[in-house]
Amino acid sequence: MNGWRGKRGRWLWLAGAPLFIFLALWAADKLWPLPLNEVHPARVVVAHDGTPLWRFADAGGIWRYPVTIEEVSPRYLEALINYEDRWFWRHPGVNPFSVARAAWQDLTAGRVISGGSTLTMQVARLLDPHSRTFGGKIRQLWRALQLEWHLSKRDILTLYLNRAPFGGTLQGIGAASWAYFGKPPARLSYADAALLAVLPQAPSRLRPDRWPARAEAARNKVLDRMAAQGVWPAETVRESREEPVWLAPRQMPQLAPLFARMMLSKSQNDKIVTTLDAGLQRQLEDLARAWKGRLPARSSLAMIVVDHTDMSVRGWVGSVDLNDDSRFGHVDMVTAIRSPGSVLKPFVYGLALDDGLIHPASLLQDVPRRTGDYRPGNFDSGFHGPVSMSDALVRSLNLPAVQVLEAYGPKRFAAKLRNVGLPLYLPAGAAPNLSLILGGAGARLDEMAAAYSAFARHGKAAKLRLQPDDPLSERPLMSPGAAWIIRRIMADEAQPLPDSALPRIVPLAWKTGTSYGYRDAWAIGVNARYIIGIWTGRPDGTPVVGQFGFASAVPLLNQVNNLLLAHTGRLPEDPRPQTVSRGVICWPGGQTLPAGDRNCRRRLATWLLDDSQPPTLLLPEQEDINGIRFPVWLDDTGRRV
Repeated sequence: MNGWRGKRGRWLWLAGAPLFIFLALWAADKLWPLPLNEVHPARVVVAHDGTPLWRFADAGGIWRYPVTIEEVSPRYLEALINYEDRWFWRHPGVNPFSVARAAWQDLTAGRVISGGSTLTMQVARLLDPHSRTFGGKIRQLWRALQLEWHLSKRDILTLYLNRAPFGGTLQGIGAASWAYFGKPPARLSYADAALLAVLPQAPSRLRPDRWPARAEAARNKVLDRMAAQGVWPAETVRESREEPVWLAPRQMPQLAPLFARMMLSKSQNDKIVTTLDAGLQRQLEDLARAWKGRLPARSSLAMIVVDHTDMSVRGWVGSVDLNDDSRFGHVDMVTAIRSPGSVLKPFVYGLALDDGLIHPASLLQDVPRRTGDYRPGNFDSGFHGPVSMSDALVRSLNLPAVQVLEAYGPKRFAAKLRNVGLPLYLPAGAAPNLSLILGGAGARLDEMAAAYSAFARHGKAAKLRLQPDDPLSERPLMSPGAAWIIRRIMADEAQPLPDSALPRIVPLAWKTGTSYGYRDAWAIGVNARYIIGIWTGRPDGTPVVGQFGFASAVPLLNQVNNLLLAHTGRLPEDPRPQTVSRGVICWPGGQTLPAGDRNCRRRLATWLLDDSQPPTLLLPEQEDINGIRFPVWLDDTGRRV
């Protein structure tokens, strides 16, 4: 009986031991959880193709470029697995044979000389650093087992790819590939892959930018093993051994700093993918540096480039020099609120076309006027009498624009723009008034560029897309016909040519703006594919005498436009909408009259929207067209010419 009870006790103990071990491990796992959330994030903002633009180090100054397994070259993964941990996909986090061999070496030496670490164990050490003692090794083994319990093999490998040390402040294969070779980890060569596979073993001693000979020897050791194991062809390895350890100039990403800073607040991801074009961004920043010497003291500039076919922002320069405090280089003037001057005029003319208030050849009056205390003038301080709407827009005359806004309604105008994402910033408590059209309210360059998309997108203004996943969102601002007519006028294509002679690809359409007191100079351009926004001025708002849109911003606009066209393939066409037709109207009435009619003082060919011929828009104080004053030119004898 006693023997039976003894056997029964042993069987119960054997049956309960696994349960006891399981419960003990479960309790230990709860008491000492994996420190997965204790890694301080480092963040990087990248262009649409993955090129790093700007990096933001973590609290310890470490730079990472997060990657997935799919974003890393298979060559690197082959070198890493075969050199570091051939049984990675099979072992439970710890390789018993490697641990036993390392333990024997350590015991015979009386100290830790070999770790026998698997990749999982290396990740464990990265997440929970420990001393190189027997106790530290036990702790590392425990963390490795925890990793295998909680994460998949792919997750563990991804942690290694993003946490392994590569020398200095570099952590992760992404950061190392860009910093050492200037290319993404997906494009690593065999030699590159071998070097980066071994570098984390001794990142300080093998840093290729400091110890190229050591790095080359370690790299070749990996290459030889890959050939010996038959993983890589011997001929490929031989050719790779002959490659010198070539490094790109060691430089952290330094593009679009103010844009990158803004993107940090828009995304919580460690890697923030944007729509910027790294090559174009570099060219724009080079252009800004070249322009710095041409700017007056304490002046800055801003540029934005938008692909209006999908509204992706391709370039963003917020200041002329980030490090120049005298020019307020830390202030992003793309998002700053500034007076836009005359940049809003195309909108009021387009909306008035849709309202049936005017057509492109409508007679408008550039004459001295006073509305209450408001008495606007022109940039040249002169007045030009009756002018067509097209001429008034091309010459950026102020009084005709005020006349049209007065008829349309400033509050309605401001509401229309706000509805499509272009709010006009007024002082607290102020209401929209006639000064809006001449820069009497603030606006942002990025929002202005987005609103100008209406002239390229058939009257619909769309929001800027800063990231590839941003949806395309647009709202109608004006009809396709009105947008087409205004764009043609801004491109100096106002003449109603036959379709056979009409350029189907519109040249650069542009508009300038100069704020009161020469504080801001604007230029907004729309070519067949891009919207270009330019601003120059002093961020502190002090005037620069002689600075105005045509002289200060248009030359830069043209340079950016030429740069874009040089690298643009097939350009989209912009055919005449069916709602736009040709017509001939008469001044002063503004409508078609029969040949020989005495009321037709002047005939003008023009585009018409929906065949509409609205009569001449009168000033509020005028009862009929007889009140319109026409200038009379006299010769030296006093006779009319």
